[in-house]
Amino acid sequence: MSGEDERSGFVEYGIDDKPPLLTSGLLGVQHYLTMVGANVAVPLILAGALGMPDAIVPRFVGTFFVVSGIATLAQTTFGNRYPIVQGAPFSMLAPALAVIGVVQASNPAGPAWQAALLQLQGAIVVAAVVEVAVGYLGLLGRIRAYISPVVIAPTVALIGLALFNAPQVTAASGNWWLLGLTLGSIVLFSQYLGDRSRAFQLFPVLLGVVVAWVVAAVLSVTGVYTPDTSGFVDLASVAAAPALMPIYPLQWGIPRIETAFVIGMLAGVAASMLESFGDYHAVARLSGIGAPNEERINHGIGMEGLMNVFAGLMGTGGSTSYSENIGAIGLTGVASRYVVQIGAAVMIVIGFVGYFGQLIATIPDPIVGGLYVAMFGQIVAVGLSNLEYVDLESSRNVFIVGIALFAGLAIPAYMGNVGSAAAFREGMAAVAVVGPILGTRAVADTVYVIGSTGMAVGGLVAFVLDSTIEGTRAERGLVEWERATEEDAAFISAFDRFVRGD
Repeated sequence: MSGEDERSGFVEYGIDDKPPLLTSGLLGVQHYLTMVGANVAVPLILAGALGMPDAIVPRFVGTFFVVSGIATLAQTTFGNRYPIVQGAPFSMLAPALAVIGVVQASNPAGPAWQAALLQLQGAIVVAAVVEVAVGYLGLLGRIRAYISPVVIAPTVALIGLALFNAPQVTAASGNWWLLGLTLGSIVLFSQYLGDRSRAFQLFPVLLGVVVAWVVAAVLSVTGVYTPDTSGFVDLASVAAAPALMPIYPLQWGIPRIETAFVIGMLAGVAASMLESFGDYHAVARLSGIGAPNEERINHGIGMEGLMNVFAGLMGTGGSTSYSENIGAIGLTGVASRYVVQIGAAVMIVIGFVGYFGQLIATIPDPIVGGLYVAMFGQIVAVGLSNLEYVDLESSRNVFIVGIALFAGLAIPAYMGNVGSAAAFREGMAAVAVVGPILGTRAVADTVYVIGSTGMAVGGLVAFVLDSTIEGTRAERGLVEWERATEEDAAFISAFDRFVRGD
């Protein structure tokens, strides 16, 4: 199979296709609606931990939108050129919260929130430079030759399973009627009515969100939903939002660098790279093209590193590939790079215009939960579909996949019960004999962050077992996998395109 020539039948718009501008705009907004919950949740979590003044929070959230849009444009144009959205990473949240806690406990001079944010920025910038080196020196791409579908399947599946217990889905106080309306609308439009109308086929997510949001807004205005009700839409907050917000590099001050914080953030960056590796395979499969070759992976990771440097200078919590919009490709068949770029431009505008950003922020958690079920369920299935290349009659393969999936769910759950990086560090320090080594910040924080990331745990477990348990290349799926990988000529870097004058 040679990449983009072998487009799957369900793909409506391929990677290089350019739908009409209005259609692309709506499709682009749809892509971003699938990830808005996470892209708003991360800055709000950080703002709460920082103790950031309420007046600054809208600008802080807007900065995340701007960084997301610019990073997406950079990745789709100069990076791996996949139709993949970039956004605020959860994988870097744990070390970020650890940095904030340590700085604020040290009684810093000046506003504590600003001092902690500047240390966070410095840690992200330096750790991101390492990510740039890993990408453009080809380190991650070289490993690709040794990774079989036995490893890719549980890694990608765990990306989809990562949010199965998100509070937007499982909270006991959640609004199940609204979540069900969102999910039911998406299923109705994408699966049952998709063949009857092109609008239903292309915009099931957008239509599902709009239907659920309108119902929630009406119930909120009429008083059925109160501010204490899950599903309440606060329209008054939109009118109170600032019209325009100044967003620019170094807006909070000059980043500060401390070695211990950088080491902790490196663990978050490592987990982010592993997650992105799985994302690249998932988006390629849903886009109907061959698995990413070594050069595409390298350019993708390298560009993510550069955008993390940019995110650090802008004062956010980093940037990485987003799994949410990958699921949208599977539901809509829209894998157009152009669509994602149009959506990125919309996100940049939303970041600067307070009204738009706040309007998106009014989407209630139950609606976001419905999106999670639809999007991430799709990714789980995509991950497992990679097993078609391997011999499933082999007990070896079944054992590895099963152990990797279980470990990828159990170990992050254990880390969550531990509670924090500091608590885990304390426990590791108490281990007999090797405690002084395991309890150091560099070791303990790295283990904690990677151990908290399901796809990193599952991927590493599968990789170690697949590499050490005896099995033939055909049994592991490597023979068919190589045939399914895109040819080297399928990816042309931005530099090569410039030299050729493309």
